[in-house]
Amino acid sequence: MKAGSVIAIDGAAGSGKSTLARSLARVVRLPYVNTGLMYRALTASAIRRGVSEDDVEGLLDITRGLRFTFGGSDPHELKVEGFDDRALTTPDVERSVSAVSRHPRIRAWMHEVQRALGADGAVMEGRDIGSVVFPDAVVKLYLEAAPAKRIERRARERSRAGSDDIAAVLEARDQLDARTTPPTPPPGAVVIDTDSLDADATLRTAIALIRQLAPELVP
Repeated sequence: MKAGSVIAIDGAAGSGKSTLARSLARVVRLPYVNTGLMYRALTASAIRRGVSEDDVEGLLDITRGLRFTFGGSDPHELKVEGFDDRALTTPDVERSVSAVSRHPRIRAWMHEVQRALGADGAVMEGRDIGSVVFPDAVVKLYLEAAPAKRIERRARERSRAGSDDIAAVLEARDQLDARTTPPTPPPGAVVIDTDSLDADATLRTAIALIRQLAPELVP
């Protein structure tokens, strides 16, 4: 699938994908698609309805009922009808999202929706964007960071939980995610190590790379 105006950003939880993708979308004037919200919405719905994370058919029924739209203007970004960000970042969702999203049939369904969302161009971030969803994206970035740095960042984002809890959840997520989508840069991706970079420096690095790879995307 050709995707001349898709910027694909992959990486592990807490590597800085969402912060970079949202800021980058403002710069290049493309919609921002956080694919993690899609799996989080499914997980939150399953928890509400008491559907087991192992019940693939039940999860698929929920998945087909989710409604994804774009909202906002700076950037124009993915929204899931019926959910706000707070409902999608609870500790219960954090603990269960990897188990819910591990099923191949669910991921295949989500991938088709993601391709539709990015059909007219997008800054899209997740775990298998540059390898599966848009393998021909003109720009593919892979963010990596040491576990300690990822825990620190996630602790700032999830102020309701302590760092010990976050460390345990991230470790468990890493183990499950590694079985589903191993943490490997997609073919052709440029790796950005964010350990020593703050959000502004990461954004500057990404913009410099895009100027080299696809200058037409940068104003």
